[in-house]
Amino acid sequence: MYLKKLQLQQFRNYQKTLVNFDAPKTILVGNNAQGKSNLLESVALLSTLKSQRANSDRELVRDDEPIGRVSGILERTTGSIELEIILRRSGRRTVAINGETCRRQVDFLGLLNVVEFSSLDLDLVRGSPDDRRRWLDGLVIQLEPVYAHLLREYGQILRQRNAFLKQMKGKVGAEVEAMRSVFDFQLATAGAKVMRRRWRAVQRLAPLARQWHRNISGQTEVLSVEYAPHVRNIANFEDAEAVRQDFLSQMRDRAVPELHQGTTLVGPHRDEVYLAIDNTPARQYGSQGQQRTLVLALKLAELQLIEDVVGEPPVLLLDDVLAELDLNRQNQLLETIEDRFQTLISTTHLGAFDAQWLHASQILSVSGGQLSPAPELVT
Repeated sequence: MYLKKLQLQQFRNYQKTLVNFDAPKTILVGNNAQGKSNLLESVALLSTLKSQRANSDRELVRDDEPIGRVSGILERTTGSIELEIILRRSGRRTVAINGETCRRQVDFLGLLNVVEFSSLDLDLVRGSPDDRRRWLDGLVIQLEPVYAHLLREYGQILRQRNAFLKQMKGKVGAEVEAMRSVFDFQLATAGAKVMRRRWRAVQRLAPLARQWHRNISGQTEVLSVEYAPHVRNIANFEDAEAVRQDFLSQMRDRAVPELHQGTTLVGPHRDEVYLAIDNTPARQYGSQGQQRTLVLALKLAELQLIEDVVGEPPVLLLDDVLAELDLNRQNQLLETIEDRFQTLISTTHLGAFDAQWLHASQILSVSGGQLSPAPELVT
């Protein structure tokens, strides 16, 4: 899997830019706020249709322009694929594959696989359960693109059910119970699909992350990654009907407080991913160094898992993260990458890279949304 070409038009601070990637590793060097992260963001957008840094397409379109465009040419073992996203400041975006507009955006997912690692990810351990759910959901979408549709379906039903509970707050009666039963059935059916896929992904990721963590920490610590569903005591995740029935049962148990509070109190929207080092919750105890080792292990495990499932190595995006890692962790990451993964790296200086790495890399200087060969390397 290799992204050969990237073209940006009216995207963030890029007016019109074309990048031809001619080496397995591309290093974007420049001062802060020049556009390095914006370029990596555009690649992630071609993969996931989401941005970690923007809440709406309005933020992605440059200045007061009405339309922005991100496109790329991807080489896979099956051949070349042209990807395109048209972003509109007002109105719905359009996505296209090989020039054909997709009727469903989910059809666009799974073509370009990426693993993002930024300074924001270093807060994965210390952040909220919502941060860890978002990270896990992003991974599951890479493994099973249909999961994006299942997750959206669950969210829609959840919003409808919450609106119903809020409207019926404090009310009782056969009509209320009948309508509630309909929402319960729909939510449990959709929720079971979400929970089973989250569980399956963690089951596959956890041993990989544990091994990477042992390697990085010098065999001194044991990492645990566990899926902690908010629907408790699920006996058998392999059985879809059993998961659905467990969900239904716990919603019935919470019927009174839910009607009183006017919101859904149980379900995968409240799930957690439990991270621990030597059986101690990493969020409460882990030092900054331990937490960074943990997140690095998770990212390396993501790379390995996606490659195992998809059959091709994903593209790795490293957004100004090397400066946040000590020399040992930097070396572990860079040695793992080698030429196995196409890697795009943003940095403010080249001091973290040895001469061999620089010699084997395409190095671009980024300034004010403009790209050029790094001046210090021009001969």
